[in-house]
Amino acid sequence: MGINPADDLVYLATHEGLFRYDDTGSTRVGPVIDLMGFTVAGPDHFYASGHPGAGTDLPNPVGLIETTDAGETWTPLSRAGESDFHALTASGSGVVAFDGTALQSTEDGMTWGDLAVPVPPFAMDVSPDGLTIVVTSQEGPVRSTDAGASWDRLDDAPPLQVVDWADASTVVGLTPDGAVVLSEDAGATWAPAATLPGQPQAVAAHRAADGTLRVIAVTQDAVLESVDLAAGFEPLPGA
Repeated sequence: MGINPADDLVYLATHEGLFRYDDTGSTRVGPVIDLMGFTVAGPDHFYASGHPGAGTDLPNPVGLIETTDAGETWTPLSRAGESDFHALTASGSGVVAFDGTALQSTEDGMTWGDLAVPVPPFAMDVSPDGLTIVVTSQEGPVRSTDAGASWDRLDDAPPLQVVDWADASTVVGLTPDGAVVLSEDAGATWAPAATLPGQPQAVAAHRAADGTLRVIAVTQDAVLESVDLAAGFEPLPGA
């Protein structure tokens, strides 16, 4: 899931394809692809991975694919027929991805290098400049501040399940029991901020120019939105 900077709309990746949410509801965008990994890289610019659906002419698995028209069309970049990236994140410096075997990074979408992360990643997100990466795992979260060259365990952090960067220093995390936690120092320390009414599955966050922190959370039952964590969450309009 991600927020598209081009239109500020939420785009949700599912097993049935990519869906865009606006006030009128959800609309499937582009071909049917079983999207296992998805990330927003910029305005109308997304990366994804997974498996082609019926009638979709892509390799299986699709490897790393890219769209620059907000999901209407997708172009295979690399690892087609080889990798199914379940965890995927992007910054201005490139893409970081995990296919169940190795955590890897690429600057051009074509040439990959391994990152020796000390835990098996579940989910992750990277800072806008590409230097700081927060990885969640069943062993607890870890953090790199040098683009994955070295890692530190976040022993004092909560058991993060999913995370998303809202700006250069703010990271929003969800724990398995629905706690919403906030880091304002690039993932070094965390503080409780809210509670979700359900088990979390995904999170997207964005800090607006006026300072408003917008958080979108997907639970088993709903797509929720908050523009004030102290006030809690409401259903996303159209969801």
